[in-house]
Amino acid sequence: MKKIWIFIGLSGALAVVAGAMSAHLLADMLNTKELARIQTAATYQMYHTIVMAALCVYYQFKPSPIIKLSCILFTLAIVLFSGSLYLYTATYYHPLVFLTPMGGLLFIVGWLNLTRLAIDKP
Repeated sequence: MKKIWIFIGLSGALAVVAGAMSAHLLADMLNTKELARIQTAATYQMYHTIVMAALCVYYQFKPSPIIKLSCILFTLAIVLFSGSLYLYTATYYHPLVFLTPMGGLLFIVGWLNLTRLAIDKP
């Protein structure tokens, strides 16, 4: 879980930087659609980073492979979803748009995986 904590710290910092840049530094450089894309990426990144931190705290008291799997899924989802939105806005490299829905799907699978905590018996 140490690597996940490192990712949480870096991801949270990046989400704050991206949000702040889109609100201040990039506000006059990008159009409304581009700013909205960065805000969406930063918002989803921050929400899931906070959830991962909560899951890691929970894991310290009650280790579970379900928690670990959701953290891995959320990590991949953040990289694919938010990362592709950031990079696409910066480069307009069109193939990146195909990574965004894959990241979104991994977010969904990560959340659905957590339902196993209620269903699976320890």
